[in-house]
Amino acid sequence: MELVIGNKNYSSWSLRGWLVLKWFDLPFTEVGLLLDTDSFKQQIAQYSEAGKVPVLIDNGLRVWDSLAIAEYVNDAYLQGAGWPRDPADRALARAISCEMHSGFFNLRQEMPMNCRARRELTVSDACAGEIRRIDRIWSALRQRFAERGPWLFGERSIADAMFAPVALRFHTYGSELSELANEYMQTVLNDVAIREWIGAAQMELQVLDAEEKGVPAD
Repeated sequence: MELVIGNKNYSSWSLRGWLVLKWFDLPFTEVGLLLDTDSFKQQIAQYSEAGKVPVLIDNGLRVWDSLAIAEYVNDAYLQGAGWPRDPADRALARAISCEMHSGFFNLRQEMPMNCRARRELTVSDACAGEIRRIDRIWSALRQRFAERGPWLFGERSIADAMFAPVALRFHTYGSELSELANEYMQTVLNDVAIREWIGAAQMELQVLDAEEKGVPAD
């Protein structure tokens, strides 16, 4: 398999697809493209007419969109293990993943993923409300599934991949979280694959001014 991704420092959607492959030990090669360059549109067009990363290529099949990639990998390689086994838990995991996939627009705009940075910024009331919503999701799930393990549903799942870039955002901008939500953020930050991604992001040289929000934290 090949996974076409953007800059590791900035591309939250690339991270989601990448984590699903990494966490479930599926062999793949990376094709890295520089975002917002003159050549990006031409390069990504070779892989997908949608013009966005990530794109998964597997035996001639091309799957774009991180959630679609996760679902394909879950069906083709994981025998359903990418989601919780219990039907009710699986439905809940899919619901919060779809909410992440299609919502939280203010958070995305005001708090772009920036793995290299530690920043201070003032968010809008709408963004603050979205942060509280995510905090409630994380806290409720960690309380409910604490005995099963440290991830949202105890064991790692696609839902964790969907929310991992948010944990990185909260860390970058020093977001205030409840105790349970902060513990979950630390679980994400301490994950071996996440540390690998952050290490690679720190080595990247490209700076996208539009993604450099806030002022450096003291």
